[in-house]
Order: sequence, then C-alpha cells, then structure tokens
Amino acid sequence: MSFNLLSEPIRRYIRDQGWDELRPIQNAAIDRIITSDSNYILASRTASGKTEAAFLPILTKVNFKEPGVQVLYISPLISLINDQFNRIEELCKYLDVSVTKWHGEANRSGKEKLIKEPNGIVLITPESIEAMFVNKTHQVKHLFGNLKYVVVDEVHAFIGTDRGIQLKSVLSRLQQLNQDSFKIVGLSATIGDYSEAKKFTGDELNTKVLLDRTAKEIAVEFRYFKSTGDALPPDLLDDLYEETKDNKVLIFPNSRGRTEEVAVSLKKIAARKKGHTNYFSHHSSVDREVREYVEYFAKNNIRQNFCISCTSTLELGIDIGSVDEVVQIDATHSIASLIQRVGRSGRKKGQTSNLFLYATKEWSLIQSIACWLLYKEDFIEPPFIKEKSFDILAHQILSIVRGSSGIRPSSLIETLRKNTAFSTIEIHEVEAIITYLLENDWLEKIQQDLIIGVSGEKIVNHRDFYSAFKTEKNLKVINAGNKIGEIPFSPQIIQDENILLAAKIWKIKDIDQAAGKIHVIPANDGKKPMFFGTAGMTHSRVREKMIEILYEKESYSFVDNPGRQEINSMRDFFSSFRIDNIRIQRPLLVADNYLELFTFESTRINRTLQLFLNIAEIKNDLKEDASCFRLEISKEELFTKWNSLLSIVPQIDNHISHLLETWSGTLDRSKWSFLLPLPYQVELLKANYYDIASTVRFLETVVWVSNSVE
Repeated sequence: MSFNLLSEPIRRYIRDQGWDELRPIQNAAIDRIITSDSNYILASRTASGKTEAAFLPILTKVNFKEPGVQVLYISPLISLINDQFNRIEELCKYLDVSVTKWHGEANRSGKEKLIKEPNGIVLITPESIEAMFVNKTHQVKHLFGNLKYVVVDEVHAFIGTDRGIQLKSVLSRLQQLNQDSFKIVGLSATIGDYSEAKKFTGDELNTKVLLDRTAKEIAVEFRYFKSTGDALPPDLLDDLYEETKDNKVLIFPNSRGRTEEVAVSLKKIAARKKGHTNYFSHHSSVDREVREYVEYFAKNNIRQNFCISCTSTLELGIDIGSVDEVVQIDATHSIASLIQRVGRSGRKKGQTSNLFLYATKEWSLIQSIACWLLYKEDFIEPPFIKEKSFDILAHQILSIVRGSSGIRPSSLIETLRKNTAFSTIEIHEVEAIITYLLENDWLEKIQQDLIIGVSGEKIVNHRDFYSAFKTEKNLKVINAGNKIGEIPFSPQIIQDENILLAAKIWKIKDIDQAAGKIHVIPANDGKKPMFFGTAGMTHSRVREKMIEILYEKESYSFVDNPGRQEINSMRDFFSSFRIDNIRIQRPLLVADNYLELFTFESTRINRTLQLFLNIAEIKNDLKEDASCFRLEISKEELFTKWNSLLSIVPQIDNHISHLLETWSGTLDRSKWSFLLPLPYQVELLKANYYDIASTVRFLETVVWVSNSVE
C-alpha cells in the first residue's frame, strides 16, 4: 500500500487532514517516485490532488539535512506560487522543512535568509531563475547546486511556448551545475501530446507518464443569443444574470475588454433588481492587490454568492474555493483552454462540473460545439513545437555571457551544445548567431573572451530581459492615490472619456503621459477599455469538426432551441454545396461580384494562404472565425491564378524577407527575434506564424465545390 511507503510525519499529516483515502494519482505517484529515479509527468483532471501527489513522495524521499536547496517548485504564475505556498508550507511543518517564495513580489528578507543558509524548498518563476543567472551567478550554484527534485506546475502552459523553451534552457543550465542530476516532476490537467511532455524534461527516455483517466461528470448547456453589434445583447445579459445570481460563478469572456463589460453590466442589473453586490473582474490589467482581494474573497467566503468575470488569469490552478458554475462567452480558441476552465467548478469530491456556454455569433456557436464534441472524443490539441528556437538561443547566449566574467567562444558553444533546449540547432547556426551578435555590438570580444557589448548592456541590464514574452506599455490608472490597474494608450484615452476597469466605471480627469498615469474619478456609465493582443490559434481538427457538424443531421440536446435553429439555418445554406468528401472538398460561394472560399483550416494555414494570395496579387479579406476568404475576382480568374500559387513556394524565403524589411504592420515577431540575422528571422516566422508545408498539402489536395449550376 502506497500509504505505508510514506514517512511517519507525512502519514501523520494525512491523518490530521482527515483524508479517507489517497487519490488515484497520489497512490501511483507515491509508488513510482519513491521506488525509482525517473522523471515523471503527473496528468490528471483539475482538483485531483496532483500537488500532493508530487510532494508526498518527494518529502519522504529527500534528505533535507543535506546542504543547499533540495526542491524547486516552478510555476507560470506568481499568484499560483502565493496560493501554493501556504499549502506546501503546512505540509512541510510536519518535517521542519523551510519553504521560501522567490519572485519579484516576494519578501526580500526571506531571500536574504535563504542565501545565507540555502535549504528546504523554493517556489519560483522561470523569470526569477533567469534573473539569478544574470545577476547572481555565483549564488546560483551556492543555492541550487545540490537539487534533488524540480516540480513544474501547469507544465502544459510551458510546452510549445517561447517561455517553455527558456525554462527548458535554464533547467538544463541548472543540471550542468549540479553534481548529480536532479529529477523533474511535471504536473498538468490537460496535455495533448505526452511525448512532448516527456521531451520537456530533457531526458525523454527516463521520463514516465502517470495518467489518471478518471472522468469528471460535466453538465453542459449551450445558449445562443445572436448579436448584431459589438456589445453583448441585453437579453443575453439578463439571462446570464438570472442563471448566475444564486451561485458562485466564474465567467470567461475572451478578452479583457469583454470581461469588464460583463462585470459592470451584471453589477448594474443586480443593483436594479436588488441582488448581491459581489461582482468582480480579474485579468492581467487589474491591479495585483485588487486581484488578490478577489481571490481571497472567493476562497474564504462561504455564505455569499459571487460572480468573477475573468480571463486566463483564473484558468490555471489557483485555489479560489468552491465554484458552482463556469460560464464561457463565445468559443475558446482551443479545447485545452475550455476544459481547463470547466475544471474550475465541481472541484470537491463527488461534485459535477457545470458549464454554460453563451454564443453570440453563428461561427462561435459551431466552433464551441466542435470543441466540446472533440473533448468528448478525447482529443486535445497537441502543442505547437518549434524545431529550432533561434531567438531564445540568442537570448540565452547573452544571459550566459552576462553571467560570466568573460567566456571563450569554444566554452560558450560547448555549454550550448549540452543544453537540451537547443539540441536540434547545428553548431554552424550557433556560430552564425554569435557572429551577428558581435557585428551589432551586443557582444564584444576582448582578447580570447566574449563579453557583453555596449549595445548588449542596454538589453541585459533592463528588467525586461528576464522574460521571453512581450509586455505591454501601459498607463497606470489612479483614483485618489490608489492604483486600480493599467491600460494601453489608445484613441479612447482622452479627457472626460469614461472607461470600465476592475468592474467599475471611471471618468478620465487627467492624463500624464510623462509619468505614465491616468487619473480617474467614479462615473455612472462608460465603455469597455481597448486592449491589444492577438487571438489564440485554432487547430485544423477543430475546423474539420466544424464542417462535419454542418454536413451531419444530429440535433444536440445540450444546445437550446435558438442555437439549434441557427445550426439548421447554416446547414441549409451549406447544403447548396454538394460535398461528398469533407476531408478534401471545400465550399466555394460564387456571387455576382465576389467569391467566398471556406477553407475550414487552422489559423496558421489560413495566414499562410493569405500570404500566398497577397503575393499573387489576389485581393482578399480573411474572416478567421468563419475560416473564410472573400475575394473580388471571378471564378475563372481564381482557378487560373490558383494553379500558380504553388510556384511561390521556392521563393517564399525571399518574399518573407521583403515582408520583414518593408511591412509596417503587425507580424507575430517573437520578442528576441531582432537579435538574429534576417535569414534566421525568416525561419522563425515560417515556424511560428505560418505553416508552409501544411498549406502546400492543402493547395495540392483541395477540391472546390461551387454553389453555382455548372
């Protein structure tokens, strides 16, 4: 029995908690982690006890009397670290093991105490590890040179991202500092490709996946309120209020602006109907202290109902206590995100998760149904993987050089060669990037050693250097000396304009651009704030499922009558396209003055196809939600030019180079791509933003089926 493998202090902790039994993932993890030296990925649904599944055996196995920090817990969110700290500290009291938070907002005295006497467990973000490598290089080995385990929480949030490549790199650098390699335990509720999760540890062959397939009962209901404008329909908001007023609820709109619109609108309805006043917004632009109050209220409130309108800031595993319902407004871009959000309700044993999805557009309704049906089929999108992360490599070169007192090129290359994050990058490619960094004064060579150049100093000495993700340049919103949050400058930011933020309405009284501040006072009515950013990417399988829905006859019991009527209307429209093979055939709408091509393909394929159309000088407009191109061209002219699109491929690098050099629009350039020679920037854009190979396959196989009579 796994319980008997645990140390007596840990068994006493379990008894004191009053647990009737261990969860399945906990039993499996205890047996495996204590009795082997493998890395593990612990995969099970939200609130299944993964944190304890990792720490119960690790705390039993590790000798905390040895010098140095013994265990690192790495989280994607500071708020998740703060949340887990109390949980882990309570457990560690039974062993007299110290737990230290280390991030930008953590108490300095705790850090100083740890540096003087490294021990116990440290909870940290990837950016804080990076900062230590840059600024406290001599202390990294002192602190982490004797690590036994690294626990990576919400590992799916890292896999396939630039931030994940950075984390994989710093973990590899930590491994090189350790006398014995430490083991990695990753925790996740939603993983679409376990082989990639195993690769993330840097030692795929010695990494095992423990998967708990215990299903969680989910009650789901889809409601459709067609919107003709930008604002949510009033009848949707009224229905949403009635549905949520007597429950503890999380509402997930798909943008920060919509999040504020929902929170303020429901609060207004509640005031009119004399309901409760506990309506909040929670997203990255709301001030940290305000967010922490919302989290505290939700977690510690027992009797009062509440409603939090939020973004992905509450999608991950922050414990906010009991939630009765989760509401999603319009389609998520991914199945993984939808399921992560659903898991926030019904967290207690035996409870059902309740999902209400409100759709306001016909394509959002179809995509939402597609995501739900695919989840029921056990499909979750595999993570997108960059084969060669040249940009993060360039960033890590600067970090390694900055952390040294001068390093020979051969030593730098050897260090990078051992780094598992860059195992697919060739030595000659590393050398080319180092040469480019030297040519642009980001690096400098003194005798035989590389050091940071004058231009490089401006980069590495800035706080922004520690992260792999871009951050917005925002203005602080201040009321009576209190910070409410931050918003980007936009045409909306003018004196006497009213905005929504932190679930309240504010009038702008003064804008201080030099100080980066907006001073506001309370107001009675306003507009949702404008935020920038790109939508998430939708996988080809989701779009393929959407066309399947349109060409089948099933009536979905979880969809309300207006939703079913909309589906039937769309099916009637698409029935004019006689499609027999939805794998290769696609609808082509022929109208008097234009054509519409419904590709039902992924975001990246649609972007690439648009690039090809632009190069071929075919005027087009992409409606991404419908996966549809509108072309001002005749059918005959389209087919003539369509056959020549494949001839663009051999010259695609030249076309993208020209685009990078001349286009002032917004391309999805990664944060550190400017550190690269142009050919490497092209390769990155092809890997991150476009999908050339899949688009070529689409062009070679697609058969357009017209609605016109031949």
